[in-house]
Amino acid sequence: MKKIEAIVRKSRFEAVKKALHEIDIHFFTYWDVTGVGKEREDFVLRGAVVEANTIERVMLSIVVRDHNVDKTVEAILKAAKTGKIGDGKIFISNVDEVIRIRTGERGPEALYLKGEEE
Repeated sequence: MKKIEAIVRKSRFEAVKKALHEIDIHFFTYWDVTGVGKEREDFVLRGAVVEANTIERVMLSIVVRDHNVDKTVEAILKAAKTGKIGDGKIFISNVDEVIRIRTGERGPEALYLKGEEE
């Protein structure tokens, strides 16, 4: 199993969510984040000068079975990319164990309900 963490522009979140649902990735966590980057390219948004490193972001955390890593990453890349500085990052790490609190199930089976395929 892998944990995919993606930091994307807030303006691209709905497109990323839709792309994930289209490939049957329905379970993930997300939250609003703010970060600081090295980029210093300013741009004008609604008449105000905005620094590229202070654009609002959304961070997604998705745990998937190994066979779904590539399609999940591709969906995020395709939906989140604008081609401009500040599009975000994707991090992939190993998940050693998953435990469903309600039932005590362990491993990949704990990710989804019985009969559901990710």
